[in-house]
Amino acid sequence: MDALVITDFPDIRLKTAIHSDSEGSILIIPREGGYLARFYIELDKLQQDERIRSKNITSEILIDRAQRIFKPFHFEVKHVAHWSVYEVGQRLTDHFDDVPKARRHDRLPRVFITGDACHTHSAKAGQGMNVSMNDSYNLGWKLAAILRGIADPKLLHTYTEERQHIAEVLIDFDKKMSRMFAAKPKKGADPNDKDAVDPAVFQEFFTQQGRFMAGLATVYKPGLLTTADASYQHLARGFPIGERFFSCQVLRLADAKPIHLGHVMHADGRWRLVLFGDNVHSPTDTTSPLSKTCAFLQNELLPKYTPHGGDIDSVIDVRAVIQQSRLSVQITDLPEILLPHKGKFGIQDYEKVYTDEPSYNFGHGEIYKNRGVSREQGCVVVVRPDQYVSAVVPLGEVGHRLLEDFFSGFLKDQRQRGTANGTNGLQ
Repeated sequence: MDALVITDFPDIRLKTAIHSDSEGSILIIPREGGYLARFYIELDKLQQDERIRSKNITSEILIDRAQRIFKPFHFEVKHVAHWSVYEVGQRLTDHFDDVPKARRHDRLPRVFITGDACHTHSAKAGQGMNVSMNDSYNLGWKLAAILRGIADPKLLHTYTEERQHIAEVLIDFDKKMSRMFAAKPKKGADPNDKDAVDPAVFQEFFTQQGRFMAGLATVYKPGLLTTADASYQHLARGFPIGERFFSCQVLRLADAKPIHLGHVMHADGRWRLVLFGDNVHSPTDTTSPLSKTCAFLQNELLPKYTPHGGDIDSVIDVRAVIQQSRLSVQITDLPEILLPHKGKFGIQDYEKVYTDEPSYNFGHGEIYKNRGVSREQGCVVVVRPDQYVSAVVPLGEVGHRLLEDFFSGFLKDQRQRGTANGTNGLQ
């Protein structure tokens, strides 16, 4: 029920769950504008063969139930903007495309379903919408890469492999959450009531629900796009493989502007390689691990996967974070891949390099410290177009081999494809 209310309940503008002893539960979601609020009101459980339409629920019944749950606080409804009633059910399809599991080795999918078409669960806090958006984006960037001739069509198999597992995790969580929401608080409940819930446990689940909404509870299992080799995870413990890239403030080298690193990873279908330099070598030293990795990327990896006529960063975008002060580094002395010439006029891109130092106005992000990045060794963090971490590899030759093995698994070698039709390599 979306309603305008007058109440002395102090937390009406906070996302709040109320677990009453005997009248049920209610979830408050403040709506935009500062006045409207949404109330998810738990009603009685249905019997085995009972359906919601036989209950003849009205908005007055919802208001009465809400008032009883809010007691002893005053709760007066002035206007109901919208209300509905629904049964909570959790359902999941066998797969999210038209290829049965037994045929994945010899068939490519051509039909896909997303969102409520493949998974349903409780509507609390917009989980269906948020998870559906993640489904669609996961499929979208993969389709785009294939249509542009960048990736092998087998990449499409990863859609159902990744998103069905996430739906399974969400529905399992949602079942537990729904049971808890419908249960009575353990304190004061009948000792024989096995469904009674500890408020502290309910609060923990309530917090976790927010992580699902934000996509931060998503963990992709090892597969084509998520390496199973976690041998070098210790080089960047704060960027767990399979999880969302955890952004942090850095200082842009060229103009000393504080930037959140995740904010430069635009939704443009490109892969990101974030190079973290070590504290032993200068980033301008051609013998440093950072410089050697930049040379490998410039001369070998990126040319292999960049369409003819395309900018060097049109498929894989390379960024670097260094530990040295920007006052001690001349930007024009950095490796070419960090200062690439782009576009029709070959203008240089000055926004690829950042330092881990404080801004006088915005404080210190301390990305090495707060994300557990090795200061002594540095590393490379591979980030997917949807901002999930695919791999963490070391700088230097070992990392070069791992990067080549990883990208060769699904990207197409562009060197033999001839002249591309346009900058993005559409063919």
